[in-house]
Amino acid sequence: MFQTGGLIVLCGLLAHTTAQLEVLPLPLDQNLLLAGTPPQAPHPTDLAGSLTSGLSSGLLSGGLLGILQNLPLLNILKTGGDTSGGLLGGLLEKVTSLVPVLNNIIDLKITNPQLLELGLVQSPDGHRLYVTIPLGMILNVNTPLVGSLLKLAVKLNITAEILAVKNEQGKIHLVLGDCTHSPGRLQISLLDGFAPLPVQSLVDSLSGILNEVLPELVQGKVCPLVNEVLSHLDVTLVHSIADMLIHGLEFVIKV
Repeated sequence: MFQTGGLIVLCGLLAHTTAQLEVLPLPLDQNLLLAGTPPQAPHPTDLAGSLTSGLSSGLLSGGLLGILQNLPLLNILKTGGDTSGGLLGGLLEKVTSLVPVLNNIIDLKITNPQLLELGLVQSPDGHRLYVTIPLGMILNVNTPLVGSLLKLAVKLNITAEILAVKNEQGKIHLVLGDCTHSPGRLQISLLDGFAPLPVQSLVDSLSGILNEVLPELVQGKVCPLVNEVLSHLDVTLVHSIADMLIHGLEFVIKV
């Protein structure tokens, strides 16, 4: 009788212990095996935000602001065009009869270069990204007699296309596709708000010349830097984004 009772008690203890073990949490790897589901992919905003943040940091650390500030704009204006004095000389010939001091323009400086917040959109088929790189700067026109004659606020967007490609080893990475400026999107405004008629004539003429010269000049300097920055982005981030693009999966949230 005692042996039978002891056996019943022992079975009861074993059943209680087994029930406790069943409610204990499983280790992470066992949970994954039992669930049979892959780990969750990063949230779309994480990928998009990390990409724009990485590009912004890379452009700034790569010397973007210094590149903008040292654009050889004055040299191009002086040597370009068909007139003997270049584009700037041709411009001055039109207005020096009204403002003789303009004959003495000797300096055209870019100050306060800025990189504004990047924009990011994904193509309808999901295989491409388009990064808008908004740039700002102040253009100072100086003369030896009066010093600063004009200050113009200039804004320009560069649009970079980003593609995912797979190499011969099967590895996928991001590459730069088209990198252009938007024609007619150069914004130029006089910082003082208004100017006397002769000076306003200079502003209008100079704006026309800058529309022809500045976008191409900026594009030629900024696009190679974008390509370099892409090659130095975080490897995990690049792989995640490239994989999404290869499969045409949307991860850039539309606003």
